[in-house]
Amino acid sequence: MRRILLLLGIVSLIFMYNISCYASGVPELTARSAIVTDENGTVLYEKDSTLRLPPASVTKIMTLLLAVEAVESGVITADEMITASMPASKEGGSQIWLEPNEQMSAYDMMTAIAVVSANDAAYAVMERIYGSESAAVEAMNRRAEELGLTDTHFANVNGLPVENHYMSVRDVSVLVREAVKHPLYLELCGKKEVWLRGGKNWLVNTNKLLWWYAGADGMKTGWTEEAKYCFAGTAVRDGLRLVSVVFGAEEPRSHLRESMALLDWGYRNYQYEKIAEAGDIVGAVAVRNGEEATVDLVASEPIGYLEKRGKEKRNIERIMPTDIVAPISAGEICGKMILREDGVDIISIDLMAGKSIGKISFWQILKRNAVRMVTWEASL
Repeated sequence: MRRILLLLGIVSLIFMYNISCYASGVPELTARSAIVTDENGTVLYEKDSTLRLPPASVTKIMTLLLAVEAVESGVITADEMITASMPASKEGGSQIWLEPNEQMSAYDMMTAIAVVSANDAAYAVMERIYGSESAAVEAMNRRAEELGLTDTHFANVNGLPVENHYMSVRDVSVLVREAVKHPLYLELCGKKEVWLRGGKNWLVNTNKLLWWYAGADGMKTGWTEEAKYCFAGTAVRDGLRLVSVVFGAEEPRSHLRESMALLDWGYRNYQYEKIAEAGDIVGAVAVRNGEEATVDLVASEPIGYLEKRGKEKRNIERIMPTDIVAPISAGEICGKMILREDGVDIISIDLMAGKSIGKISFWQILKRNAVRMVTWEASL
């Protein structure tokens, strides 16, 4: 009888747990750690998100970010031909089979990193930018520190198994949010397929969410025997970008299935409250000593905030400058718009002048004051 009661109790607990999971809608995961955030870093769901784990080829999110930043800063050009060294050609694992001294454009090598996680291309590009893999690894760790990645340490440029090489899913989510700020980065990792070597090699992206999930536009898969299946993905729907990262999934494609389940859960439960798109006029401010009394301010980038579906709207305060001093030029940064909730800043963007306004001359000041005085006397 006791055994029957114990069995009924266990069944009851399992049933109640499943009902609870169904009601909350949070997917049941096999991954060792996972996280979902919005573009501003708000954590919607996490499971052991600061656990330090081997990231496999998810490492190359940082590798590619540094390469993209090198192109943007002029350290290299996208069409520059990079020569593969002997060490690069011997990297092994996922690769495009670079031969020693083979030349390929930086853009094509970066494409190979993004699309098929090419270890040899990653080595060659970073060797060109930094002179050696060790110098590149130092740069990756410096960039990680700048981004506040406290549970990350790199020991190579591609994520092949090596001691003291780890990341957390929370750190990866920060890195993804940094990467999506760069149009070239999204261009590279958003390619479903590409031909290299003049049409001789066909590469198909390992990120199947580009086919399977509406709005997906990045970012990186990874697998080693040590790391198991890892994935960092991102998608945009109705103005809301979500980032989903899973580490340590056991079964093939389970990292992709669980990432999609997390993204689905996020989009079912949250929505984006848009305030302005980049270039939209968000208000006007007074101009001191200006030829005109006010100037329109435009958003330098999109701005909005996250809302929980079905809940009372959040009380979001908007903070903007009250006045600025002439002269100002069109496009000049004139202040910030800050979204604040309960005294805490949740996001801010730069505001730009919508037009140029010159500084008023001394004689114009006298004339303006005279007009004001006459107007004032006439009103008496």
